[in-house]
Amino acid sequence: MVYKRIVFFLVLTFLLMSSNVFFSKANSSTPVVLKTNVLKANTELTVEEIYNKLSATNFNLPKLESFKEALEGFNKLKEKGLVSKNILTLIDFSLSANTKRLWVIDLDTDTILLHSLVAHGRNTGDEFANNFSNAAESYKSSLGFYSTGEIYNGKHGKSLKLDGLEPGINDNARNRAVVVHGANYVSESFVRNNKRLGRSLGCPAVPVEITDELISIIKDKSCLFIYFPSESYKRTSKLI
Repeated sequence: MVYKRIVFFLVLTFLLMSSNVFFSKANSSTPVVLKTNVLKANTELTVEEIYNKLSATNFNLPKLESFKEALEGFNKLKEKGLVSKNILTLIDFSLSANTKRLWVIDLDTDTILLHSLVAHGRNTGDEFANNFSNAAESYKSSLGFYSTGEIYNGKHGKSLKLDGLEPGINDNARNRAVVVHGANYVSESFVRNNKRLGRSLGCPAVPVEITDELISIIKDKSCLFIYFPSESYKRTSKLI
């Protein structure tokens, strides 16, 4: 009788230990599976789905076609390590200079942080941009993808250097001193008085009152993209 009790006890103990191991493994693996599924879902979102998730608060959204081109280029640059922050600055030069055509987007939170006026170069066009160059002394804007560089204080105050990432399109930006800076001619009042926004020497100049905030957000290797629906640009564009 004692022998049977000992055998029963041993069998029961074994069964209990086996069940604990099973449930322990099941419980420990569940969060990993869920996390994997969430990550997989995020990576499989289409550009349209990401676009529709953007929280703009009181801001207008950029056009889908410009956002799509910007996001695709951003992903390529991120994979290559040429940009390191999940911040995307999109400038749409197909729009009137008298409208807000610069967006700063936080891709971690799908939030538009800033929506602003931005100037193009004096030889790029009047109200509408239509002529672009990578050449020094051209006083024209350059299209394409940039990585933001270091902050410095120049004749326009706090400014941010840019590195063009597309050979023949904008890779001469640093030598041309094409930078982000504030300017008094980039304002609603300038538009009212002159019927158009002021123009730069090729820099994407922004309103003085947002310059510090903008530079603080996009500094240190974030992606800046200047969009224009040009077939010639698309044929020759090639990210470094």
